[in-house]
Amino acid sequence: MKMKTPPSANAESVKRISFFQKLGSQYQLVLMSVPFVLLLILFSYVPLWGWIMAFQKFLPGKGIMGSEFVGFDNFILLFQDEQFFRVLRNTLVMSFMSMAAGFVGAIALALLLNEVRSAFFKRTIQTVTYIPHFVSMVVIANIVLTFLSPDGGFINQVLLKIGIIHEPIYFMGKGEWFWAIHTLVGLWKELGWSTIIYLAVMASLNPEMYEAADVDGAGRFQKMWHISIPGIMPTAIILLILSVGSLINTGYESQFLLGNPLVIDYSEVLDLYALNLSFGSGQYSVGVALGIFKSLISLILVFTVNGFAKKAGQARIM
Repeated sequence: MKMKTPPSANAESVKRISFFQKLGSQYQLVLMSVPFVLLLILFSYVPLWGWIMAFQKFLPGKGIMGSEFVGFDNFILLFQDEQFFRVLRNTLVMSFMSMAAGFVGAIALALLLNEVRSAFFKRTIQTVTYIPHFVSMVVIANIVLTFLSPDGGFINQVLLKIGIIHEPIYFMGKGEWFWAIHTLVGLWKELGWSTIIYLAVMASLNPEMYEAADVDGAGRFQKMWHISIPGIMPTAIILLILSVGSLINTGYESQFLLGNPLVIDYSEVLDLYALNLSFGSGQYSVGVALGIFKSLISLILVFTVNGFAKKAGQARIM
């Protein structure tokens, strides 16, 4: 008696055959992608082997193979350090402020530039706002420090002349102002560059929608609200998800260059803290444990925001 194959098994078999058929029909692309996948594995996944240091009392003289295994002691040591939570606070606040300012600022500038009719003015503004992206952060930091200097700085001179202040202010010596200054510096450096994608998306929108809106008597702000913003929203959501993934990975360049001992309680971030732990005090294992913590938090943030976007019916990356 011939046995019948269950419908679910048939469906799975067809699905598997379909997958391999598609793979075979695109074998040229698969072969071309192999070197890049190998490079990705080599430089992104093979180094993860070094995470084992987070579970050891690593000593450079003994190496990874000879160092003592201590379990989660380095993570416990990290979470018991009060400085860790202060640094985590600084990282999250500065990242959130930079992300919010960059997200809103880039969309607003792109919407306004999209409505400019003068091509010369539009290109001039684009060029002026793009240039800071290509300037080294070292140069940007020196410009900011010079402008805000209490010793003849441009900002202090202007405020003194118009009578708002009576003596120079040491802006970079006030810790509570550091987060706002850091956010404005980041916005100045990256605002123009961030608008490129939004301008490209708006350029691809169907011009007949704008023409139909003109016929209906819609104003510029109405066309922005009902056509441009919905058109760029899927791209904006994807960029926001990617930005959230790096919320805790702020880097340390700008904080290191703009900070000083007077504002270190507000300027030190996780990357600077890990650098000081590893190469300042020789606690390499705690530094690696901090790196693992950052990676896990970033993954959780990405999956969480992606899940919200999926439930809301918006564009997502997975």
